[in-house]
Amino acid sequence: MNGREDSGTAFLWWCVVGAGLCLGVLSLLTIGPFVLLGTFMLCGVLLWRLELGWGMAGILSGAGLPVLYVAWLNRGGPGEVCHSDARSISCGDEWSPWPFVVVGILLVVAGVIAFARGRRT
Repeated sequence: MNGREDSGTAFLWWCVVGAGLCLGVLSLLTIGPFVLLGTFMLCGVLLWRLELGWGMAGILSGAGLPVLYVAWLNRGGPGEVCHSDARSISCGDEWSPWPFVVVGILLVVAGVIAFARGRRT
């Protein structure tokens, strides 16, 4: 195995794959199949160009990013949250963002730690 599989660039590309997989699953009923198709194609290209290495820990870190985005979207929750402008008021239920924050941060940190420890050995 050469150093390319464990480079920071490989880690970032695998982060993109992880983010695409998580986003595709979270949005499975809308744009998810198209996102998953593109992600699987990128994954195939990366597996063709790179051997398996610690850069693949980026999948964990990348998967945490859409989860953190869901936390951001629910930042007004939990409960009913209303938004108003000059013409209308719209209300909707939002979840508590804290479980999403915890899971997202754990995924990002776990991927970075796994990559750093794996490169060191």
